[in-house]
Amino acid sequence: MNAGAVILLLSLAANVALGWAYLGQRDDLAKATEQRDTARGDALACSDATEALRELSAKRQEAAAPARAAAAKVALTHQQRADHTLGLQPSKPADLCASMQALGDEWLQGRARP
Repeated sequence: MNAGAVILLLSLAANVALGWAYLGQRDDLAKATEQRDTARGDALACSDATEALRELSAKRQEAAAPARAAAAKVALTHQQRADHTLGLQPSKPADLCASMQALGDEWLQGRARP
């Protein structure tokens, strides 16, 4: 084998190695690009879902506002009744059990009223 043939074989081997390396880099780049695009799509879907949840939350908050206001009004009534009850003196100071019983009876009568 002469020197020219050896040089051609070495050049061919180097070109094959470079081509192989190029194809590997190209495949890695394609895979990275695909992963990036998938991540972007997932992030966009997450963002869209978050926005939809925000809108749903706002609608539910608006729909529940009257019920919350009514519950707050009832709670205020109950709070005022509790403050009144806690401020009462025992009806029978010597017998706390009987006092609590009388308080319970009064409370039940109050609930029976329309």
